[in-house]
Amino acid sequence: QLKLVESGGGSVKAGGSLKLSCVASGFGLSSFDLRWYRQAPGKERESVAQIYSVTGYTRYADSVKGRFIISRDNLKMTVYLQMSDLTPDDTATYYCHAQRGVNEYWGRGTQVTVSS
Repeated sequence: QLKLVESGGGSVKAGGSLKLSCVASGFGLSSFDLRWYRQAPGKERESVAQIYSVTGYTRYADSVKGRFIISRDNLKMTVYLQMSDLTPDDTATYYCHAQRGVNEYWGRGTQVTVSS
């Protein structure tokens, strides 16, 4: 079983930056597609960014394009989310997600709070 643990969340002012990390254990990450999701209270969980296993191709939600960057380091078993120019709309719990075929794994989340 793959275990995912997020870190790097916190409270920042609008316009600030944070870098989230998700460290995996149990299996190597090279064959997994990786995503960052977020969920705000009363809202559905949404996919923010994803990075594919083989090519490293990335995709982003329109709301974060140009501000967030997802990256991975398979040797360190870590996926990152660099977040810049944060706004209060980015306030949410951020979750790391890994998928390989029909198998998927979730982290427990890390809280990001952006004040105006």
